[in-house]
Amino acid sequence: MNLTSTDALILLAYCVLVLVIGIALRHSVKTSRDFLLAGRSLPAWLCGLAFIAVSLGAPEVIGMGALGARFGLRALLFCTIGVIPAMLIAGLFMMPVYYGSGARSVPDYLRLRFDRKTAAFHAALFAAMTILSTAISMCVLAWIVRVLHLFDELFYSLGWPQEWIFTFSIVLSAAVVLAYVLLHGLAGAMYTQAAQFFVLVAGLLPVVLLGFRKVGGWSGLKSSLTATDPGLLHSWTGGSQSGANPMGVGAFGVVAGLCFVLGAGYWCVDFRVIQTALAAKDLESARRAPLLAAIPSVFLPLLLVLPGLIAVGLPTPHTTFVVREQGGVIFHEVNVVPRAEEQGRGLVPARVNAANGTLLLDTAGHPLLDYDRATPNMIAHLLPAGLLGLGLAALLASFMSGIAGNVTAFNTVFAFDIYPSFLRKEGSDSHLLAVGRWATAGGLLLSIAVAYALARAGNLPDVLVLAFSVVNAPLLAVVPLGMLWRRATGHGAFTGLIAGAAVAMLHHGLTLPAVPHTGFHDGSIALLHPSSGAITRSFHGAIFACVASLVAAVLVSLFTQAHRETELVGLVHSLTKKSPHAHIAWWKRPEALAVAILAVAVGLNIFFA
Repeated sequence: MNLTSTDALILLAYCVLVLVIGIALRHSVKTSRDFLLAGRSLPAWLCGLAFIAVSLGAPEVIGMGALGARFGLRALLFCTIGVIPAMLIAGLFMMPVYYGSGARSVPDYLRLRFDRKTAAFHAALFAAMTILSTAISMCVLAWIVRVLHLFDELFYSLGWPQEWIFTFSIVLSAAVVLAYVLLHGLAGAMYTQAAQFFVLVAGLLPVVLLGFRKVGGWSGLKSSLTATDPGLLHSWTGGSQSGANPMGVGAFGVVAGLCFVLGAGYWCVDFRVIQTALAAKDLESARRAPLLAAIPSVFLPLLLVLPGLIAVGLPTPHTTFVVREQGGVIFHEVNVVPRAEEQGRGLVPARVNAANGTLLLDTAGHPLLDYDRATPNMIAHLLPAGLLGLGLAALLASFMSGIAGNVTAFNTVFAFDIYPSFLRKEGSDSHLLAVGRWATAGGLLLSIAVAYALARAGNLPDVLVLAFSVVNAPLLAVVPLGMLWRRATGHGAFTGLIAGAAVAMLHHGLTLPAVPHTGFHDGSIALLHPSSGAITRSFHGAIFACVASLVAAVLVSLFTQAHRETELVGLVHSLTKKSPHAHIAWWKRPEALAVAILAVAVGLNIFFA
């Protein structure tokens, strides 16, 4: 891939843009509340854009394209079912309590609703998860840079070893994020995430349009896939003679695992997204932020999933030999294609063993495909000069947005929930502001160190899913229980979080996904039963963790003393002041917006089914 000066200028302009946003807003940071909470003064539209943009990090953008290449149209339903209902619940049900309680973070809500030990335990787990998630995003960024050979020519011309590209990519991304977060904290990050959302859309839209053009439109894509794998064109429940879902997930797994535990566990209780809504200027804006984010989320899967589907529908490159005669001279032209690309499918190559260069095979002896290469290869192969820079800026925007969301969540939790627990009290406002800024730099340094530790680890998504099952799945049981049930106690919540985390790790250690290679994802304790696949295993682990946490929290709460009702005002849904809607027309209310969004989402699901 050859970057022209236009492409390089676009990438440079993007980096300058994110820094200019931070510089322009730097004078408004005067207190720790301004830096860590954006002063709770931002409009609903900005919070909504940041709410969706923070979830479009490197693992999500690359992963959705991989789902499209692997499962086809089913991935569209996979993305909408796990997103839209959870966003609506977050806006209508969770935000009135979060915002009305005055909590500065999800651990802070646990402290107000339950006790300090529950808050401290979750804060520690959450901080570790943000560091791990940031490190994985950095590893994915470095992998993309090496796969697309972005800096190969630069390093060759400077005489630098190619091995330094990994370090250069990670340090560069961390430095840019550190610069604009330090300049204006959460507000600067959210304005930047809003800009990055539009860059992402602008960069991926030409990929889809040019991909459809090259494959011959929808009819050409349908013909290509029908000849190779017609199941990719079927809906969530179709395409299988036995009626089973090729993704290995049944109806129970879809509803309980995807829609409830994984979807709600991210959009309703994960502080990385919740913090963007809590930065709103008032309760109504906080409620509308997830609902406004749900509007593009109805259509966004098309932009993220279709590149993967088109990638497997394009012709697979092969080595060609051409013999031609010109002026009495015979020319032999050979276009050599690497074996991994020849054994792949479309623009998705086969996976290669990094140690010896051999192809990885499944149990039937067929090459395993590297689906994660689908979206990057589409950008590299289809976009011409100028648009190529925009496409690369879109990938860079996804990396920066995810990393910034993790960093701002980490510094807020550290400054408000972890650091004061060591002092037994909160310091002055200027001291908290300094702690927040130092936590930003420290979190990025820790993430870089973890990225180096993970550099040689395989199957990083499994690491991330395990962290989610340990941290978010138990929290999904505890937080709604505390919001709905006045009898829930601090001892019950604390026990529930521990029980859920323990069950998640136990399930991971006892089970082995049906994959032909070994690594982190093996059953390290014992093989209890092989699951049908990594997706099913992830769903089951999260479901078991959530159920175990709920059961433990309820049982312990029944035998421990509950808080007085006066202590729960604003912390329990039944004791939270509801915002009046008498003066607002019914079609302008958040509930009406939620119904309209749900109707559109259901209509699209029916269409694709």
